[in-house]
Amino acid sequence: MARQLVWFRSDLRIHDNSALAAAAAKGPVVAVFLRSIKQWQAHDHGANKLDFYARGVSALKEALEGLNIPLLHRDIGTFDNAPQALLEIAREQGISALHVNYEYPLDEQRRDQAVFDAFHQADIAANGYHDAVAFAPGTLLTGKGDYYGVFTPFAKAWHKNVQPEQLTLRDTPSPQSPLNIDSDPLPALPELDDTPVDGRQWPAGENAAADHLERFLRFRGRYYSDQRNFPAVRGTSGLSPYLALGMISYRQCLQAVMSENGGHLADGDAGLITWVNELIWREFYQHVAVGFPKVCRHQPFQDHTRALAWRDDDESFHAWCEGRTGYPLVDAAMRQLVTTGWMHNRLRMVTAMFLSKHLLIDWRRGEAFFMRHLIDGEFCANNGGWQWAASTGTDAAPYFRIFNPTTQSTRFDPAGDFIAHWLPELAELPAKARHAPPRDLLTQLDYPAPIVEHKAARQRALEAFKALK
Repeated sequence: MARQLVWFRSDLRIHDNSALAAAAAKGPVVAVFLRSIKQWQAHDHGANKLDFYARGVSALKEALEGLNIPLLHRDIGTFDNAPQALLEIAREQGISALHVNYEYPLDEQRRDQAVFDAFHQADIAANGYHDAVAFAPGTLLTGKGDYYGVFTPFAKAWHKNVQPEQLTLRDTPSPQSPLNIDSDPLPALPELDDTPVDGRQWPAGENAAADHLERFLRFRGRYYSDQRNFPAVRGTSGLSPYLALGMISYRQCLQAVMSENGGHLADGDAGLITWVNELIWREFYQHVAVGFPKVCRHQPFQDHTRALAWRDDDESFHAWCEGRTGYPLVDAAMRQLVTTGWMHNRLRMVTAMFLSKHLLIDWRRGEAFFMRHLIDGEFCANNGGWQWAASTGTDAAPYFRIFNPTTQSTRFDPAGDFIAHWLPELAELPAKARHAPPRDLLTQLDYPAPIVEHKAARQRALEAFKALK
């Protein structure tokens, strides 16, 4: 049987992998991973994401070895070099077909099209699979035949149209006969600008992902809708890094939910269906990247907001980055991000809205900062979240919705436990005082005064957005 080449990217698993399953059904498999560090850094992937990626590839290699599938490795620098690198491997190994799972940001789409064109010109088959989404972008559209720009009708259409085969797990290949091809050694990461967080916080690979999923559903899933907004409580799934790099699939997640929820996704346990909604959000933003490629070009989804008069204020931006805004919940969240490579989702909204509304600083600066630090940094979700908070994107928060950080703090961290953990200088204050430390104690506490006053900042943001009308 003719050899098949599987190119792994953000799908670092052997279970429920569409490209791998299809390839293994046609012949013996050779796997390849192309490391594109220069390109990834241009896309703002930082040390945390790159380290997690490298550890995920190492775990994938071990899993593939159990199937007698060799993993080849090439350093290509940028996406432009992918066609030639893959063609060379295909010719060296006598490959009859390439198999890949699609990625949806614009640069990745262009890379894949260049690879497919090169393979077709070389008379070698190239096959792509919509593995990360239930619906291929362009197949779930509005009544007018357009891509959805609002989440709620998208989610309703998703639930209405999803079929069992879209949720069925792909076959895991059986071990194949050895190919007499040695796997390539995986090189260490080059020296990066930052030191990645301790990898023990985020063990890589599909076994770790499956363990996270099992623990979430067993202990926290049914409380998800009640606890997910409270950062001092471990109420979220912790699966975002694993979903971002495909160490677990959306199908595995939804199948597990259905097992816990009587076979249902749209009704039943409130906690579980709320989490399903979050998985559909991830798919929605991937559709948006394809349907509205301007968001991949640093442009707002809402065209009229291109003219927004953002402030050029480096001092305030760096205070936000370093957790020195004088708003404890914002500062605690930013310190969590820089220290752990992850931030609670409620706080992603709070910090993003603070930068884009209170400070009126361009959301794209914050989007890039998040990507440089997040271990789960994923373009579609990160861009979509930032544009929502800045009122420039799909399903955008109304421009007049401006979270009061102190109110958010008292509501979602009522005892100030999260603040006390990340801002130890405030830990000795009474719980109520942690949300807005008394001004006369700030010097003694070594904590900054607020860099902007909420009411004045809110009014400034409202005027900036009203000027667009």
